[in-house]
Amino acid sequence: MELLYTNASVSISELKKNPTAVIDEADGFPVAVLNHNKPAAYLVPAAAFEAMMEKLDDLELVRLVKARENEPTVKVDPNDL
Repeated sequence: MELLYTNASVSISELKKNPTAVIDEADGFPVAVLNHNKPAAYLVPAAAFEAMMEKLDDLELVRLVKARENEPTVKVDPNDL
């Protein structure tokens, strides 16, 4: 049994027949696309994908800040910029 990271799934055959209907029925949530009853891909709505990318970007910034937290700092007066 394969672990699915979503509550909805669709076969590739069903998806090919009417992709718009699958997206509409998903109601903004991801859909696992199955090939021979195994997950082959996830269909993720654009808004959810964009939110994931923002979260990944935030995590990368956190990593960068933590990596630099012990580096020396330089005081800057914004009026000098």
